[in-house]
Amino acid sequence: MIKNYFKIALRNLSRNKSFTFLNITGLVVGMAGAMLISLWIMREVSVDRFHEKGEQIYQAWNRNTFEGEIWCWNQTPKPLAPVLYSDYPEVINYTRHYYLGKFLFSVEEKNLKQEAAFVDSTFFQMFSFPLIEGNPNQVFANPHSVVISESMATRLFGNQDAVGKVITTDGHLPLTITGIMQDIPGNTIFEFDALLPWSLMVQMDYSDDYWGNNSIQTYVELEENVNIASLNDKVKTVTQEHSIEDTEVFLYPLEDLHLYSEFENGIPVGGKIDNVKMFGLIAIFILLIACINFMNLSTSRSEKRAKEVGIRKISGARREMLIAQFMMESIILTMISGLLAILLAQLLLPIFNNIIGLELAVPFENIWFWLSFGGFILLTGLLAGSYPALFLSSFKPIKVLKGTFKNSKSLLAPRKILVIVQFTFAIILIASTIIVRQQIEHAQKREKGYDDSQLIYLSYGEQMAKAFPAFRAELTQNDAVHSITRTMSPVTEGWSNSWGITWDGKDPESKITIHRFGVDQDAVSTLGLELVQGREIDISKYATDSLAVVLSEEAVKVMGFDEPIGQTIYDNNKAWQVVGVVKNFINGSPFSKDRPMVIEGPESWLGIIHIKLKKGVPVKESLAKVGEAFTLHYPNIPFEYEFIDESFAMNFANQKRIANLTSIFSTLAIIISCLGLFGLSAYAAEQRSKEIGIRKVLGASVARILVLLSSDFVKLVFIAIILAIPISWWLMSEWLLNFSYRISISVYVFIVTAILALSIAVLTIISQAYRTANINPVNSLKDE
Repeated sequence: MIKNYFKIALRNLSRNKSFTFLNITGLVVGMAGAMLISLWIMREVSVDRFHEKGEQIYQAWNRNTFEGEIWCWNQTPKPLAPVLYSDYPEVINYTRHYYLGKFLFSVEEKNLKQEAAFVDSTFFQMFSFPLIEGNPNQVFANPHSVVISESMATRLFGNQDAVGKVITTDGHLPLTITGIMQDIPGNTIFEFDALLPWSLMVQMDYSDDYWGNNSIQTYVELEENVNIASLNDKVKTVTQEHSIEDTEVFLYPLEDLHLYSEFENGIPVGGKIDNVKMFGLIAIFILLIACINFMNLSTSRSEKRAKEVGIRKISGARREMLIAQFMMESIILTMISGLLAILLAQLLLPIFNNIIGLELAVPFENIWFWLSFGGFILLTGLLAGSYPALFLSSFKPIKVLKGTFKNSKSLLAPRKILVIVQFTFAIILIASTIIVRQQIEHAQKREKGYDDSQLIYLSYGEQMAKAFPAFRAELTQNDAVHSITRTMSPVTEGWSNSWGITWDGKDPESKITIHRFGVDQDAVSTLGLELVQGREIDISKYATDSLAVVLSEEAVKVMGFDEPIGQTIYDNNKAWQVVGVVKNFINGSPFSKDRPMVIEGPESWLGIIHIKLKKGVPVKESLAKVGEAFTLHYPNIPFEYEFIDESFAMNFANQKRIANLTSIFSTLAIIISCLGLFGLSAYAAEQRSKEIGIRKVLGASVARILVLLSSDFVKLVFIAIILAIPISWWLMSEWLLNFSYRISISVYVFIVTAILALSIAVLTIISQAYRTANINPVNSLKDE
């Protein structure tokens, strides 16, 4: 029986080649799009879910109230972890993680800057990052030890065994390699090529017991089956019990960090899971649109299959047998489409990876992938074939064979609904794409407050301090350089803030977050900041400027200063004198509101060098001269730099990915919808060929016939537009709430979307209707 179904299905599909082509094309495009999104979703939901003890590992978070709103953050004080371990029996292990950024590692003539972090000796006991060499319980027994990644070992030592070798870091500190770990996978929140023991951090006097310094991440391992709500009730006052800080502590699951790390007024409200849900829905929409194509094209051919159904029923075929036949046709077509879709997905994967900034791969070697793929094909086949099978098998044989069967308006109604649903989805995606791009452009056009043209930055460490005066002197005399300054962070990023900064007249009960940005001399001229009052910090002219501070306009507003110059603010037990005010500048996300900034003198920490290249000099030439000077003064440090404008552009990477993905999938949705519309309009024109011939004989123009053939379909698209506009407005209004600096949705977005959707639909219909309208009526009426 199944063999017979299979033969008949293949015969029907091969007999109707245009119908089969349209259906396969739509399904291939829809299934390939859904596969690509599914690969990305699988990666996102797998982040840090591979750790053997993952369900028992939690990250410590802080919670406090600022200006009436509860804020949560995952930077914690260094003494928190040992106290949690000693005071709460539910905590059976802990490790701290202090990210160092790119650290300099050297061996003989080789110098590498690699991502590094300080961790406790228990790190490899808690997390499942496999060691190729070394004992996870012993690798950090010696403070002067280091564990490096397999790729870092290869870069430093080639094929030699790296364990036991000595490398230096920070320009002078010797460390013995005690372990080689596998390169960390892409599906983790951690970033490191080298791990250093916490005991070394203590020896270097980088550690402290100050409970107000929230600068590291704390991870704890809990006993199995611990009631986390009960434990959080216990630990929330731990900071208050050991300090004067009034911050609360709570523990948050490691496995939720990647997807659910956004909080609103102290409550987790989502995070990257929102993107996962959004693109999951898009994948469903794309697949559903493709399935709707199949349903519409199959049911539109009902009159051609009606006699077949009638004869089969008279010959004794039961309805369930007919349903099985039609479902077999659907599944065979879906199987062919699925195999072509997986080939298309594999071809498009490099482009898709480039858009999302990840390295995804189709796991052909995984048996679960093939089982899932088989289930995916079966589900798609059943979904696509369900309605046509039920619809076609319901025909009454007497009516069919008497010739009284017609596609009534009631029979057409479901098909019209499906067309409306198709275009509603497509229009929502088009409108969303436009709004996302408008939001990105809105932030990109925002006044930065600094001049990023021909401005580069590079890391600055303690090992560079001694030679820096000579390096600066050489660059300031170089005809390729305009100016140079040191800062706490790149001007595009904020690395430090505090609610402990005070000033005369501040309400002692208020908690206002003030952002820090440390500088030395020539910062205003190098960065292109705009002074509105006073002067910039210049230690070479004013000896007391080591404790000088420049405020942003927002800081002046928050602090309530009428005359800011000469005022004193207090930070880190130091009194800072205000010498100037600059216009607000973007130091962080361009989607956030203006930050109150204190730009502190060189008594603050400095970790970045900014160099302004001279205009009019070719950039390549300027960089070569800066590189020569850098190599002369720092021969053992690689000259690695970044352009500030490129760093600023990275702020838009995530939103651009969303925009690009929605653009791609809205295009796919409209293509698939138009394939279906093309097929339906072609079939409708074929069914009305005699009517059109008669109308032409009676004098109807081509234009009138085009209107006749297209009006019904245009009405459906117009209804889809009416439905899609409020849905897309609501969805994008919710999305825009994630940004403090955002656009207002304009009605013109929906006007443009409507015109675009109607134009595409009309062109699709007209392309087929025009051919039909120009057929010689003699050819369509000669058999009458």
